[in-house]
Amino acid sequence: MSRFDITNLPLAGLKRIQRQPIGDSRGSFVRIFCGHELASVGWKKSISQINHTYTKPRGAVRGLHFQNPPYAEMKLVSCIRGEVWDVAVDLRAKSPTFLHWHAEILSDSNGYGLLIPEGFAHGFQTLTNEVEMLYLHTEKYEPTSEGGLNPMDPRLNISWPMGISELSLRDQAHPLLNTQFTGIVL
Repeated sequence: MSRFDITNLPLAGLKRIQRQPIGDSRGSFVRIFCGHELASVGWKKSISQINHTYTKPRGAVRGLHFQNPPYAEMKLVSCIRGEVWDVAVDLRAKSPTFLHWHAEILSDSNGYGLLIPEGFAHGFQTLTNEVEMLYLHTEKYEPTSEGGLNPMDPRLNISWPMGISELSLRDQAHPLLNTQFTGIVL
């Protein structure tokens, strides 16, 4: 019996994972990850790293982050407290959806996760105060391979749902894309 409903999203390889909780009078149980079930939709490696973020203010943006090969990573991103507008941007060279983005609302109440393939950038905007996110990664963080996109880049034209209340200096400093950027070769 599967504990996930998996939906293909408009960018190849990007999936929405709907978790199926089991509940009774005591509360509920939900499976966050199952390598066996997710292997059929592309999760082929073991979990290398699990990260947790806490973001206080509504409207804050984190991202858009990615890692270049050989440390390109697949992520399973979940909101375990509050609500976010979660964005994935296709950076794969020669992809028919190169530089296209897709967003999903993830929250502690809807039980959605976003399965983000290698070659994508990821970020989110908090839609509530007091947000906690959980990330499962197939690769360790490697500073020499990290990359980032400016979330306000007009070439991406991301329609953030509200004004950005906070953005780190690091994320503000990511340069705007130019025509020399041809994508990530996996």
